[in-house]
Amino acid sequence: MALKQVSSNKCFEGFQKVFEHDSAELKCKMKFGIYLPPKAETGKCPVLYWLSGLTCTEQNFITKAGFQQAAAEHGLIVVAPDTSPRGCNIEGEDESWDFGTGAGFYVDATEDPWKTNYRMYSYIKDELPKLINASFPTDPERMSIFGHSMGGHGALILALKNPGKYKSVSAFAPICNPIQCQWGKKALGGYLGPDTSKWEAYDATQLVKSYSGSCLDILIDQGKEDQFLSAGQLLPDNFIAACTEQKIPVVFRLQQASCFCSPCYFFIASFINDHIKHHAKYLNA
Repeated sequence: MALKQVSSNKCFEGFQKVFEHDSAELKCKMKFGIYLPPKAETGKCPVLYWLSGLTCTEQNFITKAGFQQAAAEHGLIVVAPDTSPRGCNIEGEDESWDFGTGAGFYVDATEDPWKTNYRMYSYIKDELPKLINASFPTDPERMSIFGHSMGGHGALILALKNPGKYKSVSAFAPICNPIQCQWGKKALGGYLGPDTSKWEAYDATQLVKSYSGSCLDILIDQGKEDQFLSAGQLLPDNFIAACTEQKIPVVFRLQQASCFCSPCYFFIASFINDHIKHHAKYLNA
């Protein structure tokens, strides 16, 4: 899996880079952003994976979130992949903003015509970490994950489905119970088919109910005025209730902030240092 460097910029004595590669899992070219802190020049560093939300590419987080200074201070490599396959020429993939291109939902599709390319779950879980660990000075045993909205959903399910793989997990305004919201019903129905029992494998609220792995200290920030919260797309209360029942620690912070489209990165930037510190506590332990 050869890497092609797309860009490289000096940033807080480290480097913010973007690479492109041919993905065997997704059968298309994929890009990812990677921040290499100064410490990466002299030794191996833990890796923190960021998963972005609907309509995003690898660019949104690396250009708007302002995480690089904290990542440099804590010696963390931060990887930000794209949110879906690109340019697969599948009929209908560009018809809507919440399904298809830019909306892979971090699942492995089982339905035609999506199942050949739309395998973002396996890409994030297996292919991308293998590529990162082979190409950069990482410590494969120290890895964490976080994300926003659809990416928050992705971070939560990856942590819950793979106990011990990630040292910590956090999210901004995650889609917590997709089998119960319109975004989730559209995406899971399209990618996985009409059998709703198959959807539960990609629903954080459902996964928590049967989680029996190592302790996860979950941090979630949610904007109080987020219109998607009031529209019933995110459903954090369902997730918190399930965590409470299973005695899984979750810190849920309802912030005086909104989180919608482009302005959501003002919300993320406001609290990104808290999330970097949250992960550094476990990654640098």
